[in-house]
Amino acid sequence: MTLPSRRFDLNEPEFILDPYPLLAELREQTPIFYEEQWQKVFFTRYEDIAALLKDRRLGRQITHIMSPQALGWPPPDPERAPFDRFQSTHMLDREPPDHTRLKSLVSKAFSPQRVENLRRRIEQHVDRLLDKVEAAGRMDLHDDLAEPLPVAVIAELLGVPEPERHRLRPWSADIVKVYEFGATREQVRRASQAVIEFSDYLRQLARERREQPQDDLISALVTVEEQGQKLTEDEMIANCILLLNAGHEATVNGLTGGMLTLFRHPAQKEQLVNEARNASGSGLFKTAVEELLRFDTPLPLFTRWVLEEVDYKGYPLKRGTEVALLYAAGNRDPYRFERPDELDLTRKDNPHFTFGMGNHYCLGAPLARLELQIAFETLLRRFPNIQLATDKFEYTGFVLRGLKSLPVTLA
Repeated sequence: MTLPSRRFDLNEPEFILDPYPLLAELREQTPIFYEEQWQKVFFTRYEDIAALLKDRRLGRQITHIMSPQALGWPPPDPERAPFDRFQSTHMLDREPPDHTRLKSLVSKAFSPQRVENLRRRIEQHVDRLLDKVEAAGRMDLHDDLAEPLPVAVIAELLGVPEPERHRLRPWSADIVKVYEFGATREQVRRASQAVIEFSDYLRQLARERREQPQDDLISALVTVEEQGQKLTEDEMIANCILLLNAGHEATVNGLTGGMLTLFRHPAQKEQLVNEARNASGSGLFKTAVEELLRFDTPLPLFTRWVLEEVDYKGYPLKRGTEVALLYAAGNRDPYRFERPDELDLTRKDNPHFTFGMGNHYCLGAPLARLELQIAFETLLRRFPNIQLATDKFEYTGFVLRGLKSLPVTLA
């Protein structure tokens, strides 16, 4: 069968503001389609996205089996080279056996126990940030809590000294802009410069940790070894940058988007306020975080390359084809989720795509979940009467969809 073709401008401001009506239409009328502008095949239904995420004939990397010339790419852009080297070195864009080796090594250092040990420090960071704004009676949830919290936590996890942590967020912000479709040449230049500066900084820090190890992730990554395998310095640096970018974006967008969802659903917000006030230990914040991440997906789209020809439901997907998996559409699919457009903070059956699925499931998901649970609970316990202070909302983009600001009053 021939793939249906459809125009889909995911950079349209009105779509970014509320993508769900159009995603529902696509899911129902054209669940699989080719978009000529982006030269990608889009998938919108849960079962298709899940199947393709688990299909080893698709992967995040393509140039290990096809040359840029065969793919029809333009000549390499020298200004993009540092960003491309970073992309090709971290584990997210590597395929087995390299991906398996990298993920195994990083997982040994980024252990569940190391994450759980951060619980008390995350609580302290949240309280410290809220202490700063309490007297004013107002705050921007994005600037004053959502953005600085994961940077502080990741910086502490990595072992970045406190006086130097302010440098991390600008680097991360410049790097992730390139993931949006249609990134400009200036954004590419800034991303490459950020990769160079961030890499140089981590390289020096790694050398210091080799001489004087500390109880931090960089020290662990410098020394981690499994079956005679170690991370190269470039691999260590690229995966540290990846941890900051991926962990940071999910938490920032999940917290601001989640709070906006709660403001729009006051009865459910009151449920959480009562839970925070009573400290009943029912686990409501755990299921609430999962539901908020499903309901308004902070990472709405993920791409994969077809590594060998696939016949999918009668549609030929040729080697070298790029597919775009619309997580945000799959997370609202009525064939997988009961009443998907309703917010149910107690939802138990909730295998959403926000952290991926299969081989490339997000390594930092436990940390993001912990940060979000603590942030929501502390915020609603300390400020049960928190209210929106605006009805104007602007988002960063669609691929990494997050609010630019979220002003609130606290009492």
